[in-house]
Amino acid sequence: MRKFIIALILLLGVLFLITRFTEMQDVVAIFQRGNFYLVSLALVFQLLWLFNLGLTYQSIFSLLHEKVGAMYMARVATASMFIGVVAPSGGLSGGAYLLANARSQGRSIGRAAVAGVLFVLLEYTATLLTLIFGLAELARRNKLHWSEITASLILLLGALGLALLLYLGMKSASLLARLLAWGARMINRLFHPFLHHNYLSEARAHSFAFEAAEGIAALRSNPRQVLRPVFHAILNKGILIGILALVFMAFKIEVPFTTVLACFSIAYLFLIVSPTPAGIGVVEGVMTVAFGSLQVPLEASAVVTMAYRGLTFWVPVLLGLFAFRSLHLETSAPLEGK
Repeated sequence: MRKFIIALILLLGVLFLITRFTEMQDVVAIFQRGNFYLVSLALVFQLLWLFNLGLTYQSIFSLLHEKVGAMYMARVATASMFIGVVAPSGGLSGGAYLLANARSQGRSIGRAAVAGVLFVLLEYTATLLTLIFGLAELARRNKLHWSEITASLILLLGALGLALLLYLGMKSASLLARLLAWGARMINRLFHPFLHHNYLSEARAHSFAFEAAEGIAALRSNPRQVLRPVFHAILNKGILIGILALVFMAFKIEVPFTTVLACFSIAYLFLIVSPTPAGIGVVEGVMTVAFGSLQVPLEASAVVTMAYRGLTFWVPVLLGLFAFRSLHLETSAPLEGK
């Protein structure tokens, strides 16, 4: 069954690339129009961003008293992004892969789940920090609309919800267990008319909550070590902003840094709240409109958007395909130094 699932994911990946082949050709053509050295430097930044993802996960697992290699976790994170794109399920497929990888490595599933929640919470928090400056710039230019405000509130509620979940687990394992069991019960009621059986096990959700609570408890003994994953989460955003700035420079489009920051923050906001995997079809439109509202010419907006998405979307997807394949070709992957 496991081999069948792996083969199915790889098949979905190949089909996804085939259906998007024309789009990839357009991106390559756009790159050829830009400054070769600056585009290459932006690509190096993108690879650094992927490695920093590995460092982020490594610092989070270290906080939970588990040792993992930064390069190995960079591969896992990239493979997780690939799965989230080719097998979308509301963001669950990528998270499920993180848990499956932990199980295959003999690590705690509960702590892996806590690590995943912490990673998302840090991503939301870092994005909200950039949004403060981005929304302020839009408001200064009288370009702030209800859509940006609504999306920002959704992101804020998501961050507060994750923080509340971690707080409950830190205060009481039994309370977290009851909450997860209730969630499993609600999901079972929702799917029962279609499946005619329970989709999730309440007992399993209960035991999982106690295992996750052990991982959350580790946070209380290492409060100062939280600064390291926070640093890497903020650095993630700084690198992406740098990539966007390099793309502008590569195509000789002069804009103030405040414009770059505002466009990035809005694009990343809608990448997170978008109903499509990795914001496909949504981020491209939002970025083009955002650039236009900040007085960037339409043609320049389209070029920068395609180049930026080529680096930040297509590069991780293509590398994720190879990372997913290589991870499952290894008979046993060590936890460190990989």
